[in-house]
Amino acid sequence: MSGIFYGIGVGPGDPELLTVKAINAIKKADVLIAPKTEKKDGSVALSIAKPYLKPDIEIVYQVFPMVKGFAEDDSAWKANKEEILSLLKAGKNVAFLTLGDPMFYSTYIYVFRLLEKEDVTVETIPGIPAFIGIGSQVGYPIVEGDDVLSVIPATAPKEKIEKALAASDNVVLMKVYKNSDEVTELLEQQGLAKQAVLVSRLGLPEERIIRDISAHKGEKLNYLSTILTRKD
Repeated sequence: MSGIFYGIGVGPGDPELLTVKAINAIKKADVLIAPKTEKKDGSVALSIAKPYLKPDIEIVYQVFPMVKGFAEDDSAWKANKEEILSLLKAGKNVAFLTLGDPMFYSTYIYVFRLLEKEDVTVETIPGIPAFIGIGSQVGYPIVEGDDVLSVIPATAPKEKIEKALAASDNVVLMKVYKNSDEVTELLEQQGLAKQAVLVSRLGLPEERIIRDISAHKGEKLNYLSTILTRKD
């Protein structure tokens, strides 16, 4: 009998923000897949879930290419898929951990697309996205009344970001990193910089909160920060 594949969102950083369902799934898992990048050791998602792991759980690190989209026939994707399938066919329950929510800007989406074509059981368990956690942590209402919210990846083309900013009342900018100065300038042009708050590594030891982003131009930010802002 094949095992179950669980895609589990562990939230933004605080282990106490995992749902009861996520914790129960982690406890059912025989094997835990911890995604990592080619350039970094360890897994942030794994460190968040650590309090709930069984002592004898098997941890398998898989490297996923840091590219936009994915190619199903890419050797790295194929190898990861085959490794997961072999574990499931051996009757083991396998959990894949991801920061935030599994279906929201997550590597898990690509894994899900690979596995949904196979004869295996997949259960996806939602988690709290970073911007939702930020709103509660810093006391920043994200939307109210008839506000229009846009969630924008800062990696998008400049023209696309400008159009979204102009059409929205409230904005969430995700994946702010190398182009943080350019993003700040766009917000200044739209009158959105003054009300902005930037947060990186929410709920982790290196958490950082910046409320005056214009004063921090030129600073190197932690990997993947999030900005919340709104119009007056």
